[in-house]
Amino acid sequence: MEILRTEHLKKYYGNGETCVKALDDVNFSVEKGEFVSIVGTSGSGKSTLLNMLGGLDRPTAGNVTVDGKNIFSLKEEALTIFRRRKIGFVFQSYNLVPVLNVYENIVLPIELDGKRVDKQFVQSVVEALGLEKKIYALPSQLSGGQQQRVAIARALAAKPAILLADEPTGNLDSATSTDVLGLLKITGERFGQTMVMITHNEEIAQMADRIVRIEDGKITSNAGVKGGGFHA
Repeated sequence: MEILRTEHLKKYYGNGETCVKALDDVNFSVEKGEFVSIVGTSGSGKSTLLNMLGGLDRPTAGNVTVDGKNIFSLKEEALTIFRRRKIGFVFQSYNLVPVLNVYENIVLPIELDGKRVDKQFVQSVVEALGLEKKIYALPSQLSGGQQQRVAIARALAAKPAILLADEPTGNLDSATSTDVLGLLKITGERFGQTMVMITHNEEIAQMADRIVRIEDGKITSNAGVKGGGFHA
């Protein structure tokens, strides 16, 4: 079942000879439960693509469909609500609230949305990520790897249709990166979570079900198709 699709997605900056094509007619899709890595060098367009998939920036042309909804058909307020309910984000900077403990950080987006916290589900996520003993700790009392696990738990706790990870191990050493990515993959599989991750690290990218390569704003290849999930 398809959960994410882009159609003729374009993002241009400037005009004429100075026009920069950050995304140039990008078409791909992701199946429910799939883990996809988007790989590219600096300036390839991978971060721009992730921002489009998450509705953080609007395209010059084209569509992004998440869980059956063309997100750019929504007005700004409706898009904000849809993004909060359907899309989880994991950034390399963690973005934890320093005055809130681990549990409070994890459930904050759910409470901001006025929804009831599924405490049993949150507990299962916390246990899967090995955070049970840190639940009352503040972010300043955690290592970088632990903070990133909290960020992953926060994204999963809201049960999003899709989780987007932007260089999630960019601030971690190689050993911790492997641990965190392993946990991300395991928890994703356990909870049936669809994940799209951008990275420049080839070793980390290999942990995904499929690798999509982007250069100069265009998809150049894809590999490891899971169940025929790729549609160009």
